Amino acid sequence: MIRVLVVDDQVLIRAGLAALFRAAPGLDVVGEAASGEEAVTLAAATRPDVILMDIRMPGINGVTATRRILAAAPDDPPKVLILTTFDLDEYVYAALRAGASGFLLKDTPPERLLTAISTVAAGDMLFAPTVMRRLVEAYANGQGERPPAPPALGELTARELDVLRLVARGLSNADIAARLVLSEATVKTHLNRTMTKLRLTSRAQAVVVAYESGLVKPTTPSR
Repeated sequence: MIRVLVVDDQVLIRAGLAALFRAAPGLDVVGEAASGEEAVTLAAATRPDVILMDIRMPGINGVTATRRILAAAPDDPPKVLILTTFDLDEYVYAALRAGASGFLLKDTPPERLLTAISTVAAGDMLFAPTVMRRLVEAYANGQGERPPAPPALGELTARELDVLRLVARGLSNADIAARLVLSEATVKTHLNRTMTKLRLTSRAQAVVVAYESGLVKPTTPSR
């Protein structure tokens, strides 16, 4: 059973999502939050597996709430899905940096939404790698200074760096295993060690760090 917390400041959207999840087999709605502040409190109290998080809310927005929830979570933190109206939103990028596992558009069909919950609960990114690269490249090359690379990046082994580069390129564990001639279990071990060393909470966050640190160079868009 996947435990879900629904966060949205619009009562009709929140109630509709909760009703959809309650009717779906394998899902258990453990709470509904109308604000970022309430989401932080409920996440600590209910320990959900997945949080469907609205990004633009009065007071604490979805980015700040995500950061606080994951920072306070125990060893097995919840997976956070960001709800947004636009697929290229600076808030979405900030949420990925904070540790969210991906994002959904608010016009996502119900069937796709239910599949998405299962996808991130299993530890995968929600969206297509091409969308991830487009998002990261757009903001990694945007205005403002690039954040400094995590000091722990220098602690990664050569193989861990290889795996991180390929994750950032959008390859699945199976694809990485084939490329590096490793088992999928070994790839997963390398990735888990990398995320532990870098104190990351999601695969999407690992992709962002790889781009921002310069470990992976954004491609030049074709004209």
